[in-house]
Amino acid sequence: MREVVVLGSTGSVGTQALAVVRANPARFKVVALTAGGGNRDLFDAQCEEFAPSFAGTGEAASQEAAGISCDVVLNAITGAVGLRPTLAALEAGNTLALANKESLIIGGPVVTARARPGQIVPVDSEHSALAQCLRGGDPGEVRRLVLTASGGPFRGRNREDLHDVTPQEALAHPTWSMGPVVTINSATLVNKGLEVIEAHLLFGIPFERIEVVVHPTSVVHSMVEFHDGSTLAQASPPTMMIPIALGLSWPDRVPDVAGAVDWTTAQNWQFLPLDAEAFPAVALAREAGLLGGTAPAVYNAANEVCVEAFLSGRLRFTDIVATVERVLGRHDVPSTGNDLSVDDVLDADAWAREEARQ
Repeated sequence: MREVVVLGSTGSVGTQALAVVRANPARFKVVALTAGGGNRDLFDAQCEEFAPSFAGTGEAASQEAAGISCDVVLNAITGAVGLRPTLAALEAGNTLALANKESLIIGGPVVTARARPGQIVPVDSEHSALAQCLRGGDPGEVRRLVLTASGGPFRGRNREDLHDVTPQEALAHPTWSMGPVVTINSATLVNKGLEVIEAHLLFGIPFERIEVVVHPTSVVHSMVEFHDGSTLAQASPPTMMIPIALGLSWPDRVPDVAGAVDWTTAQNWQFLPLDAEAFPAVALAREAGLLGGTAPAVYNAANEVCVEAFLSGRLRFTDIVATVERVLGRHDVPSTGNDLSVDDVLDADAWAREEARQ
């Protein structure tokens, strides 16, 4: 039986992870739960059901819980606040099932330097797919990674069409049910930009060998192309249950966590090129990733402020990425390059948030 810590238990990923635990009581035991505190009734109900030995709300509680000796820590916190819990889990030697991509992206070498090989297991559906496909060959045989993107609710629109879209329109994702920040990030494709950086950090593939392709039905979650011309793809109906269960049980699979593709019905697996003019977020993320240092932290922090402003009606949709670009352009990456401290990252995060607000 695996002892599990769930950080961010009341969010979308956290509640689905607990559903996996609930359905597999002989396989998993919850030893700690934490949440942000915004949904206290749900958190109290979770604590009553799973009876963890530790429970708390807030960043400090998550950091403490992540350091508890266990088999796996699921970091399902949203945003940069997940960085210190990520580091605590790694320093404690726990396997880290990482749904909080921001902590890896902003932390970069601060995080990767603390992780032993295989200690971080990706929970993002795209990176879980890549990890599964990479089992099919040696690292030296990989030609490129191909991340799929649904294209969000505005696929096919040009930039002019996007100026006046509303938060309600942007929150209407066609294939996934996620929290508001991730859903807006999917609409702008900032989420895909963050995932490009994440893929580089997780798998050590150079940015020029990581591509994004639009796949509206979200059945193929990502692909790996090998140097002999073969491409392996991981496919399932749109669900987070499979990557969450894999994150908790890696490298083993949990039976029957979700339905499979129905091969008795006609399938349309359409793939389209990314419209970089209408959705410049991916190219901007590559730029931040190539700059390295604190640039990815600035990209992420500025975006979080802009998403909040958009949701409150203070910023146009197209100005989200435009503002992130302006903030990134004003940031001086420290001369230390990738020799960063946690304080360097958090200072850059704070600077970018204030600059974005201005």
